[in-house]
Amino acid sequence: MYLRALCAVTDVHSRTVGAWTLLSCTLCFMCAFNLDNMPLCAATLLSFVYAYGHYVVELLVYRTIHAASLATLGFFAVPSLIWTVVHLRNALHHHAAKKA
Repeated sequence: MYLRALCAVTDVHSRTVGAWTLLSCTLCFMCAFNLDNMPLCAATLLSFVYAYGHYVVELLVYRTIHAASLATLGFFAVPSLIWTVVHLRNALHHHAAKKA
């Protein structure tokens, strides 16, 4: 995914990305079974924003990845972002209608 030589990617960096991926998967799993928990859904949404934003910065600022790599990540991240935003919007409208 990254353009620089393999020696530039350290073991610590690899483990950090692995932990980040595990955290994101855990949030998605928990969110899928707790759709009424708005803070959890918001945290899941933000995890996608932060992760995809990181790669956008890597492409546009540091030029360390190819656009094709960003497109591959976007194939998964963008639909997840859209679904989560739609869910949060619907849940907030439903919550507001319930109070009225």
